[in-house]
Amino acid sequence: PPFEINGFKVAERPGEQWISLEKQFGENEVIKLEATMFNGSVPVPNQGEKAGLPGQDVQLHISMIVSIFKNNSNQVLEFVCSAWPDTIAISKLFVRQQAKVPLNPYTGPKFRELDDELQDSLYEFLEERQIDDTLCVFLHNYVNYKEKAEYIRWMNSVKSVMEK
Repeated sequence: PPFEINGFKVAERPGEQWISLEKQFGENEVIKLEATMFNGSVPVPNQGEKAGLPGQDVQLHISMIVSIFKNNSNQVLEFVCSAWPDTIAISKLFVRQQAKVPLNPYTGPKFRELDDELQDSLYEFLEERQIDDTLCVFLHNYVNYKEKAEYIRWMNSVKSVMEK
């Protein structure tokens, strides 16, 4: 049976490095979310380092594209985000036509350069749609599971080809 989180149905996409989530929001909105498997990391101090011992852990990163479709519009609001283990960070926001994805769309200024109030209201906009810290925690757990499943699938494929 398909997984669900915050009302989103999760599509597994076996053999791919992406997961898709989708849900209806309110009367006239569909939200589609595409998330990668782990595709980056940043070093974070581990417990030993805080105690004066050398060493670092890494915090894994998932890239996410959130597309919001309104039934009465042919435009799509798209957020490019990072899903960290316990928080979401918006990096870009742009509007595109539903029918086509331009090769190099103008994506506006860097998100961090926007007015603080506008940034806050955009985070609230996503939170109202349950694109939030809980979703990030779920994605990290799910991608961890998917990493293992894809590795097993890959090993079986390699074995199968080698045995032929």
